[in-house]
Amino acid sequence: MTSTRTSARPAAAGGHFDHRMAVFGSDEGFVAAALPFLAEGLAAPDEPPPVAIAAPGLLAALRDALGTDARDIGCIDHTDWYTGTAANAVAQGAGYLAANAGPGGRLHLLMEPDWAGRAGRSVRESTEWIRYESLANLLFAPFATTALCAYDTRTAGPAVIDAARRAHPGTGVYEQPPVLVRELDAVPLPPPPRTVTLLPAAESVRAWAAGQGLAAADAELFARAVVAAAGAHGPVVEFLAWGEAPACVCELRLCRAVGDPLAGFVPPRGGEPEPGQGLWFTRQVCAYVDVRDGAPGDRAKIRVQYA
Repeated sequence: MTSTRTSARPAAAGGHFDHRMAVFGSDEGFVAAALPFLAEGLAAPDEPPPVAIAAPGLLAALRDALGTDARDIGCIDHTDWYTGTAANAVAQGAGYLAANAGPGGRLHLLMEPDWAGRAGRSVRESTEWIRYESLANLLFAPFATTALCAYDTRTAGPAVIDAARRAHPGTGVYEQPPVLVRELDAVPLPPPPRTVTLLPAAESVRAWAAGQGLAAADAELFARAVVAAAGAHGPVVEFLAWGEAPACVCELRLCRAVGDPLAGFVPPRGGEPEPGQGLWFTRQVCAYVDVRDGAPGDRAKIRVQYA
């Protein structure tokens, strides 16, 4: 199960999200990119001190370079920030801005994704991260937040960095989010296995998942995630289920397309994720949520995988 996050929103005040990218291949390269960015944040009016979120070794190098000025910078180990899925990162960022940013979300955030912790992870996970990076341009557009996304070539592969450049304005290869997300979603999902279980309703997921080996609490949470998705984007024509714990999968085949690339990514106001929050709840508690709006002759679908 993926960890959940508080889903508060920062207060918008007609700001402008400044989404930057830095690529480096050494501790010295990281420090060279970080210092002017953090200095800019310290000099910005109506802002709290800037924050650096990065690997412990990079933070240590940064502190050494800052000397006594390090006390003016917030430092967070990126393994404490990036603890789950891309959707969890949206919630983490939104909640942090709501609690700590200045007026209109004003804050300088230096953010290094935890690619070292993602060693051996799938192309699918990398794709989800690029989707998040692209959608961040829409999600945080109203806020006066300045983010510098730091990519270390020692831990993030060239394919990831090339794709990330397409998600960041100012790189020369930037693609508008609807264009890039549509391209990512054009990749077909793997077909279901030959043997699947046809469930009569979303509420049947709990018993099925328990029978596949999910603990009772996890089976209940997975079922609530499927019910939330069905309630937000139904009516559902079919519920197909397959897999064994923890990788239980349910595919919802829909009467109509979801249509909105931000579905499930926009934080609701305050509190922990609740089933009534639709696909937001589903994305917060499940490892994978794939939405496909359907090619000609193929139904739209939401595929949910618990872990």
